[in-house]
This record gives sequence, structure tokens and C-alpha cells, in this order.
Amino acid sequence: MVAESQPPGTQVTYLPDRHAFAVWNPDRPATAGEPSVRVPHLVGYGRDAHLEPGRFACRVVAADRLPDGPTPSIRAWRALRDASGSDGSDVEDFPATAHALCNNIGDAVVSAQYARQTFTATRAAGERLRGLVTADLRDYQLRGVTWLDEVTADGGGILADEMGLGKTLQTIAHLAHSGHGPALVVCPTGLLSNWLRELHRWAPAALTGIDYRGGSMPEVGDTTVVVTGYPTLRRHGAALAAQPWATVVFDEAQALKNSRTQVARAARTLDARARIALTGTPVENDLDELWALLNLVAPTSFGNRALFRRRYTLPIAGGSAAAKLRMRDAVSGHLLRRTKAEVAASLGPKIGVDVECDLTDEQARLYDAVLDAAETGGFGTGIARRGAILAALTRLKQVCNHPDLAGAAVGRAPFEGRSGKLDVCTDIVAANLANGSPTVVFTQYRQTGELLAAHFAEVLGAPIPFLHGGLSRSERDRIVDDYQSGRGHGVLVASLKAAGTGLNLTRAADVVHFDRWWNPAVEAQATDRVHRIGQDRIVTVTTLTTAGTLEEHIAAMHHRKSALDLDSDAGALAVLTGLSDERLIEVLRRRREESA
Repeated sequence: MVAESQPPGTQVTYLPDRHAFAVWNPDRPATAGEPSVRVPHLVGYGRDAHLEPGRFACRVVAADRLPDGPTPSIRAWRALRDASGSDGSDVEDFPATAHALCNNIGDAVVSAQYARQTFTATRAAGERLRGLVTADLRDYQLRGVTWLDEVTADGGGILADEMGLGKTLQTIAHLAHSGHGPALVVCPTGLLSNWLRELHRWAPAALTGIDYRGGSMPEVGDTTVVVTGYPTLRRHGAALAAQPWATVVFDEAQALKNSRTQVARAARTLDARARIALTGTPVENDLDELWALLNLVAPTSFGNRALFRRRYTLPIAGGSAAAKLRMRDAVSGHLLRRTKAEVAASLGPKIGVDVECDLTDEQARLYDAVLDAAETGGFGTGIARRGAILAALTRLKQVCNHPDLAGAAVGRAPFEGRSGKLDVCTDIVAANLANGSPTVVFTQYRQTGELLAAHFAEVLGAPIPFLHGGLSRSERDRIVDDYQSGRGHGVLVASLKAAGTGLNLTRAADVVHFDRWWNPAVEAQATDRVHRIGQDRIVTVTTLTTAGTLEEHIAAMHHRKSALDLDSDAGALAVLTGLSDERLIEVLRRRREESA
């Protein structure tokens, strides 16, 4: 690759948190809203000359795209990059502009030694991980792995990347990379299967995932990762605490934001050399929640809640910008957060996130009952057979969405705690709103949309619109106009088909597909209501699939090469309706060994 030539005076500064470089020029101060880098800048002349933090317009590039140029900072980083196996100590000319990134307060900078060590360690981790994980990690994800290596050596930390940036993958890569003993992952119950699947997908040879839902502890080894839910931690905390763990990971750690709850107390009793909290929303309501997580992962550094409140919580609540900067610096050693905007240079315009959710016990019983009835009665023959199969498939998909939908009893409360998928979706929407990311939730069913709108209205305490084909043109236009103009809570529930064409929903940057349609092109068409001209942000598209059910079969059809030929709903359904009764029941039967 031919390096890009730059104007005289162009500098490059390493950004350790992203494992990337800011390319900037001291003649170009940053303007509001422009990507920028904060570095020391010489102010004044003669005896009055001194350094002050300055913001300069920049663009962010990866190491393999470092520009060409005569300045010492460019030469130093290109020399270190091209010095195979070097730890950077032999690169003598390492000017301040190459590393001196200012902290939040502006009274300290990144040292040359730390910049060199971080750069070389992260590149080395990338080499070692090639034999341990099956994914090609992005630069900021590699840095997430080495950051976890650093903080777990000192007790633990909070990986608080924005949703869609791969916290699960970074954690799995860290566990495979560290290899220092058995690990425990505690997550929402609805995500148990998702964690087990991701462990098998990303580190099949390096790690072994085990599902624990109570009872005696299984045999564990250095490469074992035990996955359990927060309810299991609350009920069987003593058994989990009796096992020494090298690392304990708390996924969706906002579940522990109240340090006084039973589950939070159980989390603190676990015997672990290192603790990792994963959350896209380290602060949902107030800074006491942040202290609770910091106290969990680094109790020696954040053991005094009253002191934290006096130094940071109360001044920040009173509007002190200086206190906010001081707090960010104080927690930076144990908290790493990158947003999609910050790592945009490493991303495409759209991120796809597949999340597997678990059935609740109530859903599992209903799912099995529907199949048992179908197996007993059969699907018939001729034209009627296709209709009977479609009715059974629809009923199974509705069970996967929520138990109420199986009996068309929409409106019965409570909704939460009875559908793994609904609980996961609620967490996603809440996290998006906390991060200022409006969201559109698509569903194929009218009744599901009504349930979602009612549930979100109850959670958020305000009406949530549902855009569907039963509305008049004026009602649809009003809902879209209100949403696009910024009115409401930022959540829109939409019918997959009704919102599939002719709409502009670019206020949102997050899309959730609550259920799976037969034809992937229909889902893509709905997504394009958000990911289209006029959208200036990276769009995260989260697809929810219920593990061990019919929805996994639909997902497999989407991902197989043959799915490219399924360009209509009828074509996809024909794959299932062409099976014998026995084979169809076998395909649809819940895989109890993985979802029980």
C-alpha cells in the first residue's frame, strides 16, 4: 500500500483506547462537532511560551494506514510499526506529539513508554489470538482484549462499550488469551444460550462452555467457562462461591446497580482473582450505580461510597463540569468505554448483531404442547395440509414471542419475566435510550406489536406508537412525522410489512427485529427504512432468535447459501411444507438438551 502524502507539519498521535492514530495538523484547530484530538500545544513566545491542552481537527486511521511525511511523529510510528518483533525500546526518536494525548482535566498526558507498550502488546495479542479464536478482531477490539488483560491483573474492570461493538467477543478472546483457570459468566437468563453459542463459535478449541442452572457444581478445568443466570446466582450463590474462579464475568451488569439487592450481595461473595463487568449503560439513573459496579470489580480502589458521593456524585448533580472531568479520570483506570462514533473508522455503515434468547419454562411448556397436539392430530393432506402446517408454525412463532400470544390474550399483565425474548429486547431498548439512541422494533405480527407497545409504555411511563397496516394513511403519517421530529421517548414499534416500503425512519440508529420472517429480503427492506440516505450514523441491527426452536431453523435458512434462492415467502415455506409429518415434527421439536 502506498502511504498517503500529507501537508508539512502533519502529526500522528497514538490513541491507546482505540489502538488507532489521530492524524492532525497544528494549523487546524477543531470546530464544534468535528473529530478532534486533544494534545499539548505551545502557546506564546519567548519566556512566556508554555504548553496548554489544545484541540485540533483530526481523522482517525489504523496502523496500516499511517500517512507518509517528514515529521518525527510519523517517522517514529512507521518505524515501530515496521520493526517486526520490536518492543519499541529501540525507537529512540519518539517525540511528544507521537504519544502526548491529554487526559480529561488537561494536567497529564500519555507517556511514550505506555504508548509504545500498548501498541506492541496489542499487535502481539492479535498474532496470538489467530490460533485461539475464529474471529478477525477489529483494532479497537484487540485493544479491548489487552485492556482486560491489564485490569484483571489488578483486580478487574468495566468494559462499557456501546452496544454492537462486541463486548462478548472481546471477553471471550480475553478468556482464551489469558488461560489462567476456570471462568464464570453470569448473565440474564434469556442470554444463557447466546453465551454458550458464542463460546463455541469464537473459541471452540480454546474454551469449553458449561450451562449451570443449580445443583452440584460440574467438574471444571483451566479452559472451562461456566455460564449461569442472575436468578441462579441468587438462589445457588453458596455453591458458586465455594468454587475458586480465575475470572468472573457479569454480563448486562446493570442488573447489579443496586449494591443492596440479594443478587448483588451474592455477586460479591464469589471467590475470584479477577472480575469483569460488561454493560453498555454504566449509568442509567445516577452515579451511585456506577460506584456499585466499580466497587464490585475494584473494591480496593472504590470501597468508600460516601467518599465517592462527596467527591463526584454531589458536585456533578450540582452542575460541576470540573467534577465530571475529575471523575472520568478517576475511573479511567478501571472503565473502558468506546462509542460507535469514536471507532467509526473501523466500522462499516451497518453492524449486524445476532442474539439468541432462551425460552422461559412457561414458553417451553406451551411450545411442546403445540407440537404434541400437531403430532397427535397430524397435518392432513392436499391443500388443507399447507394451511395446517402454516397455522402450527405461526403458533410456535407466537409462543417464542410471548406466552400471551399463544392464547391471543394480549393485555394481560405482567408481561416481563415470562418471555426470554421480551426481557432481552427490553434491556436492549433501555440501554439504547440511556445512550441517546432512538430505536425501531420490527415485528411481523399485529398482536405482538400491540403487546410490545403496551409493555414499553408501561416500562417508560408514556405512550409508545405502533405503526401497522390497520392504520389510516393520516394516522401513519402522523406517527412517522412525530417520530422523525423527535417527539416521544424514541421508541417506535412497527409492523414488518407496513413499514417495509416508502418510509423514512432515520431518527433511529438502532433496529431490533423481534421475530424472524421467512424471507430475509423482507427484514432487510424494513431495516432500510433506517439505514438509508439521510442517515449519518452507524446503524446497529439486532436480530433476536429463540434458541432451540423453529426460529433457529429460519435463521439457518437465512444464513445458508441456499437461502439466497428463497426470494419469496412461499419459497421458504415450501422447504418445510414439503417434509413428511414425521420429519417436520423432528425439525421443529425443541432441542431440550440445549434449551432446558
